[in-house]
Amino acid sequence: MPKRRSLPLSKVYGLLETGPVVLVTTAHKGRSNIMTQSWHTMMEFEPPLIGCVISARNYSFDLLDASRQCVFNIPTAELLKQVVGIGNCSGKKIDKFKKFGLTPLAAECVQAPLIDECYANLECKVVDRKLVNSYNFFILEVVQAWIVPGLKEPQTLHHRGNGNFMIAGPTVKTTSKMK
Repeated sequence: MPKRRSLPLSKVYGLLETGPVVLVTTAHKGRSNIMTQSWHTMMEFEPPLIGCVISARNYSFDLLDASRQCVFNIPTAELLKQVVGIGNCSGKKIDKFKKFGLTPLAAECVQAPLIDECYANLECKVVDRKLVNSYNFFILEVVQAWIVPGLKEPQTLHHRGNGNFMIAGPTVKTTSKMK
């Protein structure tokens, strides 16, 4: 076995954040926002439940907390520049859709818009906020899901920390007894 070295605890998240980076859209009282986010986890399959952390310092926190709705938009590698740009500015004073050339689409079940340029869109409603005051942790239920048909192996972005991203590669298929 190779010799190991200590890893600073501030770097641990880069090992665990392998889910795709998402662009969370929120809306409340005529204002909408987009936030780059990678601190999320699947919690249940049906209905699909997602847990996510959104800092109370973010404008999106205020919109999500007030509206109790959002959309998880899943971008592909082609949107890397926008994903990084969105993550490095606040939507409190600017319209991120205009600034980053993205197209809002009306959602079916929530007020927050879908992002047309994204591979998939998950309309979500907050179903549990017991951990919001302590940890900024929202539990969301996906109430409607959309996907661009025909895109077999989307090259989603996976944040590794400190401006580093992995791009999803080929799918490896094995046998599974799960249905």
